Amino acid sequence: MNDFPSNLLAGERYAVCGLGRNGAAVVHALLGMGAQVQAWDDRNADLPAHPNLTLAPLTDLSGMTALILSPGIPHLRPKAHPVAELARAQGIQILSDAEILYRVVRESGSKAAFVAVTGTNGKSTTTALIAHLFTMAGRPCVAGGNLGTASLALPLLSDDGVYVIEMSSYMLERLDRFHASTACLLNLTPDHLDRHGDMTGYAAAKAHVFDNMGSGDLAVIGTDDDWCRAIASQVAARGVQVMELDADTLPSFEGPALPGRHNAQNVGAACAIARHLGLDEAALRDGLKSFPGLEHRLQKVAECDGVSFINDSKATNAEAASKALASYDRVMWIAGGVAKAGGIESLAPFFGHIAQAFLIGQDADMLAATLVIHDVPFQQCGTLENAVPAAFSAALAQTVPVVLLSPACASFDQFRSFEDRGSHFLQICDNIVKSYHSGTTLMQKLEN
Repeated sequence: MNDFPSNLLAGERYAVCGLGRNGAAVVHALLGMGAQVQAWDDRNADLPAHPNLTLAPLTDLSGMTALILSPGIPHLRPKAHPVAELARAQGIQILSDAEILYRVVRESGSKAAFVAVTGTNGKSTTTALIAHLFTMAGRPCVAGGNLGTASLALPLLSDDGVYVIEMSSYMLERLDRFHASTACLLNLTPDHLDRHGDMTGYAAAKAHVFDNMGSGDLAVIGTDDDWCRAIASQVAARGVQVMELDADTLPSFEGPALPGRHNAQNVGAACAIARHLGLDEAALRDGLKSFPGLEHRLQKVAECDGVSFINDSKATNAEAASKALASYDRVMWIAGGVAKAGGIESLAPFFGHIAQAFLIGQDADMLAATLVIHDVPFQQCGTLENAVPAAFSAALAQTVPVVLLSPACASFDQFRSFEDRGSHFLQICDNIVKSYHSGTTLMQKLEN
């Protein structure tokens, strides 16, 4: 792994709009490669001084190589940002930093492979798993994009290296030359429809992951839904190799950190991609067994007296929570927060897995109303501090092996983020285990 040449972009000018985590990393990387950068953020335009950096509102983009918009800033719907409208008026390309990464890697002479991972759910686990497989096999590999490190903050890899880029629909809309050696689309369910107009627009954005692929490349597509099946047919018609992930092709192996059918799909995608880029079966087996999983995604954080505590705080909608509920036969379920449209009604097929629900947060009453209709026992707890010990006590009393935090709701009513919520859960679990093993029983603590 190396730094990019300091003069790689000398003579080029970029506009950067949005200076959060992603935008600030983009500016730093562009300056490091010798580009001239004009950057602005409507709320916080504060960056260290640099001779090639101008911090000023983007009122004229003429002569710019491209405009790089932070992913969360809309360039079309629901209302285009004024800078995006200016770029279109002046004929300036609007690109994502993943596109710029691809260009500078190739401009540097590296033939490193690019892997692109997208889908409504499962992107982060699959991205991390692919990177883990290559790293454990000794191949130079880095992961970033929508997960963790901004794309353009990744280092330059040698010809045998692999870039694994998790791509949101926001990023995919802004690709141009980006060419993935292998890419996967895991699934499609309604999401970000305000940004894309409708499911047709959302699916079209996701399908961009296969742009520029040819007969020597591999597209891995989950075919559980009609949208993905249609995209698989379209991609195959262009001569690209397509592997469809369906019930007949999913692997039976479940790594210790990869429970459930949805993770079988993630494993299937990761292994297909790794094989296409040269890993053998022994490397795959070793990598799957050693994969630690991701924080806040079906993460086992503690075990006490036969009860496992599972942190799935990343499940901020019902679709994501369904994967967790399907992964266990019987759970004490902790749910709640800021509900998405439709609440938890779509989880009804999985209610049989719930011994009892423990509800928290702003929309607990909404969730409770659905549970009443379906005769699911529940307890209103208000906070995680109340819900976790109550769920553990009930798990012991009813011999239920899992306490599952899979909220099916956003976290912003009580926490800064789903990560903050998951970390809080972990701390509470840790305290329960310590108290339990110190001789202070949970029942005693609750009685006090």
